Amino acid sequence: MSERVLIAVTGASGSAYALGLARALLAQQVGVDFIISKAALLVLATETELTLPPKPRAQAGFLTDYFSATEGQIRVFGREDWMAPWASGSGQPGPVVICPCSTGTLSAVATGASNNLIERAADVALKERRQLILVPRETPYSEVHLNNMLTLTRMGAVILPASPGFYHSPQSIDDLVKFIVARILNQLKLPQTLMPGWGEQAETSND
Repeated sequence: MSERVLIAVTGASGSAYALGLARALLAQQVGVDFIISKAALLVLATETELTLPPKPRAQAGFLTDYFSATEGQIRVFGREDWMAPWASGSGQPGPVVICPCSTGTLSAVATGASNNLIERAADVALKERRQLILVPRETPYSEVHLNNMLTLTRMGAVILPASPGFYHSPQSIDDLVKFIVARILNQLKLPQTLMPGWGEQAETSND
């Protein structure tokens, strides 16, 4: 994949999924762009003890060091950066993954609100018929949430809830995170060894 992938991180619980996805993409030398909401910064600090600086440029440097990424492999854009390539169909370079996706963001994308760069990037992906994956982490779902998911599915987006399976006998939280990251990578048509496909594990054990 020569194009970059945008990981938009919102304030829903599940920031470990965003970090795991970024790590997997970077390991494959994929360029990763971030947009991180203010609520996401708080959740990151709460769930991972990872305290990012407030400004996008500083965040890019911090994350480059954190992931041991190459120079320029990670870029971070502010939520009000309307000159970012993700704000226009003529500039958007690749798939958009909102991970985790809050139900507020889900609603805004479903209605085309485009009040910030996360929502606009998703709107551009939809109008340009490019890949948009939303990873909601909420339970239970209300009728509003389900209707928004149905609306987006009909538009061509993929709704990939952060609902890990257990048939791979997870031994840690990291195993549960890898399950969801693997499913996202599958949707992006990228190779992954985080999780065997259904039946592959049984075939290996029968060799």
